[in-house]
Formats: sequence, C-alpha cells, structure tokens
Amino acid sequence: MSQILNIALAGNPNAGKTTMFNALTGARQSVGNYPGVTVEKREGQVIVGEKKINIVDLPGTYSLTAYSQEELVARDYLVNERPHAVIDVVDASSLERHLYLGLQFMELGIPMILALNMMDDVRKSGKKIDTEKLSELLDMPVIETVARTGEGKQKLIQEAVRYAEERNGTWKSIKISYGPDLDPVLLDMADLIEKEKFLTDLYPPRWLALKYMEGDVQIKSFGDKAGDIGKKLNQMVEKIQKHCRATLDTSPEAIIADYRYGYIASVTRQGVITSTGQKERIIFSDKIDQVLTHRIIGPCFMIGVLYAMFVLTFSVGEVPMGWVEAFFAWLAGAVAGFTSPGLLQSLIVDGIIGGVGGVLGFVPLIMVMFLGISFLEDSGYMARMAYMMDRVLRIFGLHGCSVMPFIVSGGIPGGCAVPGVMGTRTLRSPKEKLATLMTLPFMPCGAKVPVFLLLGGAFFHGAAAEVLFWITIGAWLTAFAVSWVLRNTVIRGEATPFVMELPPYRMPTIKGIFIHTWERAWQYIKKAGTFILAVSILIWAAMTFPSLPDDKAKVFEDQRKIVEAQRAADLNPENQEIFKKEIAKINNMEAEAALKNSLAGKIGTSLESLTSIAGFDWRINIALMGGFAAKEVIVSTLGTAYSMGDLDNENAGGLSDRLKNDPKWDTRRALSLIVFVMLYAPCFITVVTMAKESSWKWAAFSVFYTTILAFLASAAVYQGGRFFL
Repeated sequence: MSQILNIALAGNPNAGKTTMFNALTGARQSVGNYPGVTVEKREGQVIVGEKKINIVDLPGTYSLTAYSQEELVARDYLVNERPHAVIDVVDASSLERHLYLGLQFMELGIPMILALNMMDDVRKSGKKIDTEKLSELLDMPVIETVARTGEGKQKLIQEAVRYAEERNGTWKSIKISYGPDLDPVLLDMADLIEKEKFLTDLYPPRWLALKYMEGDVQIKSFGDKAGDIGKKLNQMVEKIQKHCRATLDTSPEAIIADYRYGYIASVTRQGVITSTGQKERIIFSDKIDQVLTHRIIGPCFMIGVLYAMFVLTFSVGEVPMGWVEAFFAWLAGAVAGFTSPGLLQSLIVDGIIGGVGGVLGFVPLIMVMFLGISFLEDSGYMARMAYMMDRVLRIFGLHGCSVMPFIVSGGIPGGCAVPGVMGTRTLRSPKEKLATLMTLPFMPCGAKVPVFLLLGGAFFHGAAAEVLFWITIGAWLTAFAVSWVLRNTVIRGEATPFVMELPPYRMPTIKGIFIHTWERAWQYIKKAGTFILAVSILIWAAMTFPSLPDDKAKVFEDQRKIVEAQRAADLNPENQEIFKKEIAKINNMEAEAALKNSLAGKIGTSLESLTSIAGFDWRINIALMGGFAAKEVIVSTLGTAYSMGDLDNENAGGLSDRLKNDPKWDTRRALSLIVFVMLYAPCFITVVTMAKESSWKWAAFSVFYTTILAFLASAAVYQGGRFFL
C-alpha cells in the first residue's frame, strides 16, 4: 500500500456529499474539470495519522449506468483510476432510495464505506437506524454523520483509511439474483464475456452483462467495436427482452430495478429502520406480506399451497398421462406387428419406444406441475417462501441465500440441481456454500420426479399426491439433518447475515405462465429425445450383448418344439390356450436368461447379493447405475428392462402396469426405491458442476456419502417394512 491513499466521495445529488468533502478537506482543495469534459472536478487532501489521503469528489449521480455525462465521469474514474475506497454519502432520511447507487458500487466490487448523512433529521423525525445491523448485513463499515456540522467526519475518514488498507486494493463484487428469467442469461453472458476477455481488466463480467441488459450506451459501443462478441451479446439481450415482454409485460431493466429495490427492502426490513413517530404508508405488497409471511400463518399457508399443487398435478395430469402411455403401448405393438423379430425390432420396440416412451409418458403430469411453479414464481410468492424458509435454515447451519438454490434444485419438485449448484455463488461464506452444495442433491429435481410419479401411481393408488408431498418434505428434512451434521463436523464455521430480495407482488399473465411452462416442458422433452435416447440405446446394447450362447438357446428352442408338437396333436380349443401360455412362458424365460447373460445383466446380478438387502434385484441395479448419467434414465431403463422380458407389448400396458402386475414388486420395494432415488449420488453433470464450484475432492465426497446414506436408509425402510407393510 502506498503512503498516499486515493478515496472517492460519491452519492446522489443533494445527499450532502460536497458539504462532507468541504468538511473533510477544508482549504486543502483544488477545482478543475475532468479531462475532456466540462464536469467539475474537486480534489483535496487530508492527513490521517502518517498517511496523506487524496479525496476526489465525484459528480452526484443516481446510478452507474451511463445515462448522463456525470454518471459516465463517475464510473470512468472508478474503473480507470481504481481508488483505494469509495465513500457513499447517503441521505439517511431517504435510505432506501439512496442505497440504490450504493448497491451498484457493491455489484462493481469496489471497497465501499457507507456514510449515513443528515442523521440529525432522522433523529428529529422519530426514526432510528440500527447502524451496526446495517453494517453487518451489507458487510461494510457504516458511519453516522452530519456533514453540515462536521459530526462523524473524523470517524468516517479514519474508518475509510482502515478499511482501504484492510482490503488492500481488492475488489469483491456481490451477486444479486435477478430471478429465473434473467439469471440464466446473465450467467451465459458473463461466461461469454469472461471467455472472450471483453473489458474484464476493468469490469467484473457479470456487471458488464448487467449493463448490456440496462442498455448502457458506452458499454454497448465498446462491444460493437470488439466485433463478434458485441453481436452475440446484443442477440442475447434482444432475446431476453422479447421473452420478458411476452411473459411479464415488462423489460429486463425494470426487472433489475425491482430486484435491486427488493434487495434493499429486505435489508431495511430486518430491524434496520424503526419508527416511533407517524407510521409510514404501508404499500399493497406489505399488506399481503403481513399475512403470507406471518410467523405462524405464513408457513401453514405455504404447506397448503404445496399440497394443493401436488393434488392438482395428479387430479388434472393423470388422465392425459394415461393417453400418452396408451399411445406408446400401441406404437410398440404396431411396430412389433410390421417388423420381423430380431435385433432391429428389439432396438426400436424395447430400446427406443420402451426407454424414451417411459420418460415422455410423464410429460402431462410434469406440465401441470410446471404450470403451478410458474404461477408461484411470476407472482412473487416463491421469493416469500424463501424468505420464510430462512428462519428454519439458520437452525441447521445453512444460510438464507441457500433457499433459492434449494428451490431451484427441486425444493418444489421440478427443478434441476445444476443451476441450483451455480446459484450457491451468491453465498458469501465458503463454509455455508459448501454445506449447501453437499445437501442440494437431496432435492426432488425434475429428473427424479418421473420415478416418484411412476412408483407413486403404481403402488400408492389414490395417494400419489400425498406420496410426492411427503417425498418433498422428507428431502428437505434430510438436507437439514445432514447439513447440521456437516456443519458441526467437517464444515465448521460461523454463520453470516442474510439479505434477500423481495420483489413486489405481480399478477402473472396467462401468456407468461404458459410460455414458462412450455419452456421447461420442452427442455424435458428435448432431453428425452437426445441425451436420454442416446443413453437408452447404449443401455439397450448393454442389455442385449453378449447374446445367449447357442447351447443355452437350444434348450429353450427344444422346449418350444415339444410344446408346439403337443399343440399340433391336440386341437381342443381350451388346451390350445394352455399351450399358447406355455410357449409365452418359455419365451419370457429365454428373454430373462438372455438379459441376465448380457453385460448389464452380469453387472446387475453381481451386485444383487448386496442390494437385495434393500429389496433391489438386478434389473433395478442396472436402472440405478444408468441413473448416474441422468436420473430420467432410471425410468427409461426400467422401461427397457421390463419390455425385453415381455413379448406381448400390445397387451402389456404401460410400465406402471408392468411393475404393478409383477409378483416381485410390492409397496415395500417401491418405498425402498423411492428413498434410494431421493438420496443417492447426484447425476454426472451435477457432480462436474459441483467440482467447479468447490473441488473434485468435495464432489467425490458427495457421490460416496450420499450413496452410502441412500443404501442404509433404503435397507432400513425395506427391512423395517416387514413389520408394517
């Protein structure tokens, strides 16, 4: 650190910034213009201890987006000159409005000190500001000042010097969530900016992406001159603008402003501002929140909403789901009818239709569920659920900011762990981030849901909604319990304060809800038609080759010839049916023997002695191994495995009926499998993402400990179920 520290004074117009500048620098100041512009430049010096402090009074601005020359000058100074710290002078009587600029400094990452100016007016009005609490929540020094009288100025400059030296020139930007519409695009834009090194020596990549969305003229002109990256970023912004206009009837810029004010509101509502005088006007959202986020009524209402969503999912989605299953059963029978028995028929009927059809059969149910989730998100209630869950999370060593990653990962069934893992970047504490990462995979993501729907529908008739509801509750409770254990053993560390944005309530548009629902459903369908299709074919090959040896196949062929000869000699119609069933039985025995002899069958069989403790046979073992590639593969693999053993596809019904009619399956086995799928190792893509966010060591730890936990829990359920089921 040099002996001369450069500290910038920033703030909204009329916040008392220049008065503070004069109070700090006295006669030691000079006035000029910034290079190339007519905006006034004030600089002054002050001595603190043995250090000489150079203070620059930046032009008053409302934001750091280059709408005006003043804003452009202020921003350019910060990024080009990189002062050791910036003091944001705010009018404390209008704290929420003035923090909007401060929040942008925090997103930029520059070391910042907050000066709560005009505190004398605040005291006169009967309000109180808990400075210590505000400092804790914003993670920066906050000093009370009255620039007009000089109150607090010494403490302010001393604290600014101390903080600048502590940060030693490091910039540390905060990441605010801007909701499910903007966050994924911001992430993609930031990745592109980082990859192309576009202005990354001056600005954080995410901050540049935000400026693009806000339509910052200067940043966009830099992008246009840079070539392809400018075009790509413009295309991404245009796409999200159309999306926001179509779904929410608003612009990305307005959403960004909403979420920033929501963030600020969540700070000030945590007991930072209290009033002993006249009550402030309570806005509409606040009135609703008095009920929906009430300490007792709120959680009860939240559980009721979740339960209603599950009931709606099954009551509305079950009928079209039956139509889709019937269609694939008909398709399998039709294809089997016009193709000759052999490998090609088996590939199409068992591998493709049996595998992918099993996954696509759940599209109607999943669409109804996504419809409910889209409504909750677009209305703003989802953020309130996160707010209420924070009170619980703290008990188990998690952080309030963990709520959204949990929900995104499937805390409300239907999410995905990959964006949830990426969402942990908003956590400040590495220990809390790690605890969240290690427990996210327990959430019932959209890929696990088909398994739960399949087993719930087949073995808990009439109570499938209740099953999914209790699975969700069980997943949360497991995540909490495991987090508590981890935070008290291998991931010890102090908790950090919680700040979360609460967007205003909005009435969702029907068009917006349907577009969001379709986008999620289409991702599911696309995955089934590409990745799941490829994995299904690979698993079919593993279940088909090597084929049954000739000597073993001859045994079944000889049995068939004997029965055929008896059938030809006896023309009694009743006996003909018996012979027909006998031949079908031999065919199924041969198919099962061939399946066991295949590569997948041998692996599954070799594990059976262990997994039978949890009630799993070799077919389930194969499906669970496939599930490590993607959880949807569990259903497709079961579909393939049970198709390959049943040659009468036309009359076999859906996978749900096949399992229900299989004498080896019962409620106890279904429940054990549900528990295992809920808890065992995350899919491969999630593991890779976890490794990027933490390390391969922790990612590997997650795979092993979740699988061991899943097996122990499933075995306990299966063995303990003997006494109850």
